[in-house]
Amino acid sequence: MGNGPLITHPILDVLPLPIRREAQNTLDVLALPVGQIIFRAGDPCAGLPLVLSGSIKVQMTGVSGNSIVLYRMGADDICTLSIGCLMSGHGYRAEAVVEEAGEAIMVPRRLFDQMMAVSAEFRSGVMASYGRRLDDLMLLVEEVAFRRMDERLEQWLATRAKQGVITITHQQLAVELGTAREVVSRLLKELERQGRVALGRGHIECL
Repeated sequence: MGNGPLITHPILDVLPLPIRREAQNTLDVLALPVGQIIFRAGDPCAGLPLVLSGSIKVQMTGVSGNSIVLYRMGADDICTLSIGCLMSGHGYRAEAVVEEAGEAIMVPRRLFDQMMAVSAEFRSGVMASYGRRLDDLMLLVEEVAFRRMDERLEQWLATRAKQGVITITHQQLAVELGTAREVVSRLLKELERQGRVALGRGHIECL
């Protein structure tokens, strides 16, 4: 896409000029419509997605059928799961779904390996991103393993209470918290009984 718009992403800006030019001339900007699946569990990793705009949700589904959101990627983010898959050679163990329409580029494995080999700054940026996301995932594991679900639900609501009305279904909220819809519905009904929330179809009002 040599004649196309300039691709700008922080992790590419640290590359030496020759390989940055190669990226500019060979990488295509991909449109990401809402609902598009970027990758699924079991898929081989073809490259490193770099998000330019929009929002992508990465979630895992267990054998029970319950899902949990692992993390989200926004503008200028790097897909941590893809970094691990590229380095290990293993397939994905989660799926990525576009939540807000945007754009991304896909750095193929060959070019990713070249970037890692020639640029210490690129390697440092990739590993720093990987480390930050790993910290977030460790906190998520701690939350799921050691905190009661009612406490986690109340904290989730508290961080969004200023919105007043939160547009979300019980099923979507269950995925956010990594539990079953029935559990979320039961806990929300108790909060409604206490006068702390008002429940409607597809929304929750914090009182």
